[in-house]
Amino acid sequence: MEKAILIIQCKDQKGIVAKVSDFLYKYQGNILEIDQHVDKEIGMFFMRASWELESFAIKKEQIAKTFEIEVSRLLDMKFDLYFNTPKPRMALFVSKLSHCLFDILSRYYSGQLEVEIPLVISNHLDLKPVVTSFRIPFYYLPVDKSNKENVEKEQIALLKQHKVDFIVLARYMQILSERFIQHFPNQVINIHHSFLPAFVGAKPYHAAYERGVKIIGATAHYVTEELDAGPIIEQEVARVRHHNSPADLVQIGQDVEKVVLSKAIKYHLERKILAYGNKTVIFY
Repeated sequence: MEKAILIIQCKDQKGIVAKVSDFLYKYQGNILEIDQHVDKEIGMFFMRASWELESFAIKKEQIAKTFEIEVSRLLDMKFDLYFNTPKPRMALFVSKLSHCLFDILSRYYSGQLEVEIPLVISNHLDLKPVVTSFRIPFYYLPVDKSNKENVEKEQIALLKQHKVDFIVLARYMQILSERFIQHFPNQVINIHHSFLPAFVGAKPYHAAYERGVKIIGATAHYVTEELDAGPIIEQEVARVRHHNSPADLVQIGQDVEKVVLSKAIKYHLERKILAYGNKTVIFY
């Protein structure tokens, strides 16, 4: 079923839901989902609506313009309009850790994720056999301080060549530059453990074990110039006990990472995320 998805933000005021609903009713739109939220602290209204296109009286290419004239301008509203076809194109960036990659590719292969994966980029060769077994092109681009700028230019060129819509850092152990991020605002999703900023470094789970933590977790967020501080999409925690070893903590943490990242990807694919400032509204 082909559908349209409308994401709205504007100053909170009377009649917003009525005007949007009237617009869809006027043009025979069969509403599938509608959700809204008001941030009272800043007086902003947010809304997501989706509807079937089969019976809609406006052609796809004319919907945005018509909505702008009849609704958006009257309410000083910002909006984005999306369609569920064709499927979005997602690039994966990986290094050596495989748990998130295996989980994403499994969900992709089983049809759980309505997405195309035109390429995987890595700074190591370790996961090439995994990627090629799914018949997905794999690009090996090693990175160090001396070539980082040139490698990022090559990455951007590949992403444009493959018409990528968004990027998932599936435990890609490199920091993206501000220049790279500016090409993909709110289009790069990262996953990391939720110990930050308390336990930094290469072995956070071992450090957490030494500290005797009782919960561990994961955070998925959009990547911004400020490291690991972009708008949060999804988080989850798991309890651990005194008898859990460092290896147990790593396994539990990786399991949580997989689930959190898959949810974040799904929300992004379904256009259920509205990022504003350094926060997000998630339309469940």
